[in-house]
Amino acid sequence: MTEHKAGRPHGSGRPRRPGGPGFDRDARSGRAPRGGRPPSDPARQAAYEAIAAVHRDDAYANLVLPEILRGMALSGRDAAFATELTYGTLRLLGTLDLIVADAAGREVSRIDPPARDALRLGAYQLLHTRVPAHAAVNQTVDLVRSVAPGAAGFANAVMRTIAETPLDKWLERLAPDYETDPIGNLAVHHNHPEWIIRAFSEALGGDLADTTRLLIEDNQPPVVHLCARPGRADAVDLADEVGGVPGAFSPYAVYLNGGSPRELAAIREGRAHVQDEGSQLVAAALLAAPIEGQDARWLDLCAGPGGKTGLLGSIAAGRGAEVTAVEVAEHRARLVEQATEGMPVTVLPMDGRSVGRDPDLPEESFDRVLVDAPCTGLGSLRRRPESRWRRQPADLPPLTKLQRELLVAALRAVRPGGVVAYVTCSPHMVETQVTVTEGSRRSGVEVDFVDARPLLPPGMPGLGSGPTVQLWPHRHGTDAMFLAVLRRTS
Repeated sequence: MTEHKAGRPHGSGRPRRPGGPGFDRDARSGRAPRGGRPPSDPARQAAYEAIAAVHRDDAYANLVLPEILRGMALSGRDAAFATELTYGTLRLLGTLDLIVADAAGREVSRIDPPARDALRLGAYQLLHTRVPAHAAVNQTVDLVRSVAPGAAGFANAVMRTIAETPLDKWLERLAPDYETDPIGNLAVHHNHPEWIIRAFSEALGGDLADTTRLLIEDNQPPVVHLCARPGRADAVDLADEVGGVPGAFSPYAVYLNGGSPRELAAIREGRAHVQDEGSQLVAAALLAAPIEGQDARWLDLCAGPGGKTGLLGSIAAGRGAEVTAVEVAEHRARLVEQATEGMPVTVLPMDGRSVGRDPDLPEESFDRVLVDAPCTGLGSLRRRPESRWRRQPADLPPLTKLQRELLVAALRAVRPGGVVAYVTCSPHMVETQVTVTEGSRRSGVEVDFVDARPLLPPGMPGLGSGPTVQLWPHRHGTDAMFLAVLRRTS
């Protein structure tokens, strides 16, 4: 549960081939078809419906699963089990598909979607949970019988074949040799597409051992981070109130020890919001950068859904500043308005690239500008595990073009002497260093890089040589946020 700036991912959904074992229009919906038996376990059914929605509708698990759990009135251990099954299956999908395909003797794309998703869920239970093998097999066959009746015998054979071999032997059989193909080996062992592993390795200086540590951390269930809004809540008091602990680095962060954030009074009352600690740190870094002259007009150029804007607005209220928040999507602009209610924030539903072309966004008129640019979201794969299988290298060119254009607009919007923070939730070098270099060059204004390291809390490890900063899950416990701070000099 975190802010998401990634553009709408291109779906990983493959063409739905009519015919084949168990094909049924009702089955595709995730509901038991006429004549089909209802599943015997509601937690597994909830997980199946969430996984099916992700693959069928390009849904996000963190949005669809809570609705499913509420609709089925699941709570406590059942809800926790459904959550584990859903996120675990989505996180490990690439390797699970290799195993299912080997056991089935056919590519997963040739298995009809309802049976395929049920088999993925069953393989996860067999290989990654303490569910007894006979229970995992029987429950999966029951689930397939309810959503794809004609495929029950096929599912039984596949599951029994998977159960015959332990996970380490499956990985030994399917993974390339590390010495000859280290990236391919890591992809199978640590459940990331090869192109993403290469991008991580490049950003980590080619250190495959460090890359492996990142992949391992990426596969751990993330802790929910809260942001205590300055002037409305104190992090230590909020931690006591919600049964959490104060964050390691951000003075506003609280780590939640479980439960649903939506049920917290602090969230309902606007005293806090859900936000990764890394997002808090990069937003606060913009406000920590020294500037000369007035410091009253701040601009958030890509504000939706409003987490960083809410933090900026809270701080602005205490510093006598005003925030202009720009968001091109109307529904996200409404989310920003809700997130900043009662704050000195004006929301403009427009394209941030219209600086200088719209009277509400004049050039050289803001003291501080945040560009939290849409990106691939590779830095938040812990929180959105399905994104790693949806994103493709072809997504990069249109996103990086947009990132450059937004950075150019920000550098024109800021006054001479003011600062711009360029932020992405991705460590991909094309979205970070390349975009910053190209965007500043194309802006037509003179800029100096501000060393971002002193703008973060003292004592933070692993911040590199500057002037930009890359945060990492395995080093800082945050999403992989990138931060560059530029001062306009002309």
